[in-house]
Amino acid sequence: MIDPQKLPEQAAKVAQENAKYLKKLKARKPKKLDAVMTKLHNETFAKIDCLNCANCCKTTGPLFLPSDIKRISKRLGLKPIDFETTYLRVDEDNDKVLQQVPCSFLGADNECIIYEDRPKACREFPHTDRPKFHQITGITAKNVAVCPAVYDMVERLKSELPL
Repeated sequence: MIDPQKLPEQAAKVAQENAKYLKKLKARKPKKLDAVMTKLHNETFAKIDCLNCANCCKTTGPLFLPSDIKRISKRLGLKPIDFETTYLRVDEDNDKVLQQVPCSFLGADNECIIYEDRPKACREFPHTDRPKFHQITGITAKNVAVCPAVYDMVERLKSELPL
């Protein structure tokens, strides 16, 4: 697995190639794509421990759905408006996101202090095991530079499903 410190540089080297490949993948929608991605996802996450990295929590932030805000506020003993004022901002897409990264809920040991109640976006990250994978090739291209597991999966995918 690639070192998270070297990930941005390595991802930049393959960014154009990946963008071209993932664009073709989206257009062609290979029938076995979801099965291949599920296999790659399961194999990759059987070998890695996200707590050794937490780069997603250190460099990006999720968007917070109203249900996330309600659940996390309750856990923290805050009113939803107080949670929003303390931790969130509205971005250019009008989504509620963290005011800052690294995530305020990331501990020094890379553990999430609200893990059981974390936002949906965090629970689903890096989205590599979802059905209709061809629909999220754009976010996958971005996640290559964030998540060593995604970098690895896309590199392996290019070999397993050459276009």
